[in-house]
Amino acid sequence: MIDTLVLASNNAGKLREFRRLLEPLGIAVVPQAELGIAEADEPHVTFIENALAKARHASAASGLPALADDSGVCVDALGGAPGVHSARYAGEPKSDARNNEALVAALRGIADRRAHYYCVRVLVRRADDPEPIVAEGAWHGRIVDAPRGGGGFGYDPHFEDDATGMTGAELPLERKNALSHRGQAMRRLIAQLEAMRAR
Repeated sequence: MIDTLVLASNNAGKLREFRRLLEPLGIAVVPQAELGIAEADEPHVTFIENALAKARHASAASGLPALADDSGVCVDALGGAPGVHSARYAGEPKSDARNNEALVAALRGIADRRAHYYCVRVLVRRADDPEPIVAEGAWHGRIVDAPRGGGGFGYDPHFEDDATGMTGAELPLERKNALSHRGQAMRRLIAQLEAMRAR
């Protein structure tokens, strides 16, 4: 069984989330930066390949099981863009404000605003694990021109949830976590880990 894993991310929010959810399962989460591991390249065109590359990189460098994720927003009318380029859609340096401006500009004059957030989480027990644990989630909605709400991050102020009609930035955090792509993927990952422990 896994008792310690390295998180292939330097995001403090993700570290808090994973620790809160995995420590009750007896799994300690160590950030890769604490072990002197640099971030992996993400050259791939799919979320799953990028997440797997990050997990394998962290596992190879640490000798520990590793967990990574990749996520973004995919807009139907833009052929799935920004997709894996969501964090840097408007170029460097990364900027949520500029990314949102670029997305709204790209959709100017387009009636079809359907979009979904997607997240995939990958856990490898070792760098060459032939059977990585994979969990994914998708959150469906539409892109709106005018930002609404003061919460969330990324594209949340412009992403209107299909079920509630509220943007990701308007939803209370607990409700957002219940609906979101990240929440879905995390629950599915935990269910797989619990099933492994029960075997």
